[in-house]
Parts: sequence; structure tokens; C-alpha cells
Amino acid sequence: MMPPPPRPFTALYNHQQQEEQDDVVVEEEATEAKMMTTTKTRAKTPLSEIVEAFEDLAKSLNSRRIRNSDKGAGGELRLDAFSKTCSLVSVLFSCLGLAFRFAESEYVAKVRDLVEASKEYNTLQTILDLDVANGTVRTSGSHSRNLRRVRQGLDLIRALFEQFLSTNDYSLREAATTAYSQVCAPYHTWAVRTAVYAGMYTLPTRDQLLLNLNETEHSAEKNMRRYINASLPVIEYIDRLYISRNIRLDW
Repeated sequence: MMPPPPRPFTALYNHQQQEEQDDVVVEEEATEAKMMTTTKTRAKTPLSEIVEAFEDLAKSLNSRRIRNSDKGAGGELRLDAFSKTCSLVSVLFSCLGLAFRFAESEYVAKVRDLVEASKEYNTLQTILDLDVANGTVRTSGSHSRNLRRVRQGLDLIRALFEQFLSTNDYSLREAATTAYSQVCAPYHTWAVRTAVYAGMYTLPTRDQLLLNLNETEHSAEKNMRRYINASLPVIEYIDRLYISRNIRLDW
């Protein structure tokens, strides 16, 4: 059998040129994909990280609620995942400046206690049941009391975001004052309330807050709404843990 005739030079050249073009296309696509990944990484902000963590927590809570129930509270929530997620929120208090320094210091200390407790106890229910058995739910320094204070911190940020988004004309001072009055003021002494309200005048402007959070008006609105939606089920779940054990929430 005769071997096939060699391909003409033009055909070989065209084939080689096509291969080189294909290599260029593949390289360009790889570069573009890398740039997109880098852009997404750079686009992640402290607020977006907090939001994603709470959305994961809410999803986890929902899946457990479907499978199980805890004396009417609904499912279980791991203490390590909860405390790790809550630790991310401290950056929001620091972005608010001196006015919320009281909340930041108290919040950070309480979260740190829960982080340490998570090394020994598995769930929020565990620490609450332990304090119920020991009669130390409201005792200063107890895990259950600290959980209650962390829950208030989460709710304070939620209420602040709701007020912040209610109108573009609403100043951060007005939003923060309303949020504090709703969530924390009923449980603080007159001296603490007076100091907090006076400190509201040191809050940053709306634009300064967005700059501190590395957010635009559009991205902030989106992420704040996501936080509100993701944190609320967690906050309500914690409340149900106390209520289902006949523990009032007015403290």
C-alpha cells in the first residue's frame, strides 16, 4: 500500500496557525477566569462576610428544625458555629465609633465567653439547661446571661440597619438612637442611657459609615437587608429557647 501523499505546505501552515490561535484563546480564557476570581475576592467586605455567615447559620438552623424540635424551640444550634459567626459582628460596632464603644466592649467580652464555652459544650441548649439546673441563668458572668446579651447585640445591629434603610434622609444618629431605644435602653440604667444618648452625636455620617464598611450605597442596602433577613430567625430562635423554659425576656 502506498503511503498517503504529504499535505501541502499551505495546509500545514494553516493547521499550525489554528493551533496557535486555539492556545491563545485558552490562555485568554484562563486569564479572564483568574481576574473574575480575584475581583470576587476583592469584592468581599466585612459586612458581606457577616451576612454569608449568618445565612449559613440560618440554613443550618432551618434544616435541623425540620428534622428535630427542642421543647418548642425548633432544632438545635451548635455553640461553636454560633459564637464564631457572632465574633464577626464586632467590626460593625467598631465602625460606629465612640458612641457604640460600650456595646462593642460588652459584646466582644460576652462572645469571647461563648467561644470558650463552645470548647466544652456542644449547643446553645446545653449551656442554657446547665444554668437552669444550677439556678444561674441571670447570674452575672453565666453563659446564659452572656448569650442573652449577645442576642441583644445582634438585634441592635438589625434594628439599626432597619432604621438606616427606612429613608435616605434619616441620619445615622437618628437611626442609631431609635434602634438603641427599642432594643437596649429598656434594660440599661439611667446613667448608661444618658451616656449613650450623649455619645450619639459622635456617630459618623451615612457616607462615613459606608466608607468605614467599604460599601457603596447599593451594596450596603443589599447586604443590610440580607443581614436583617438572616439574623432574625437566629434571634427569634434564641428567644424561644428561653421562653420554652419559662424564662422571661424582660432583663
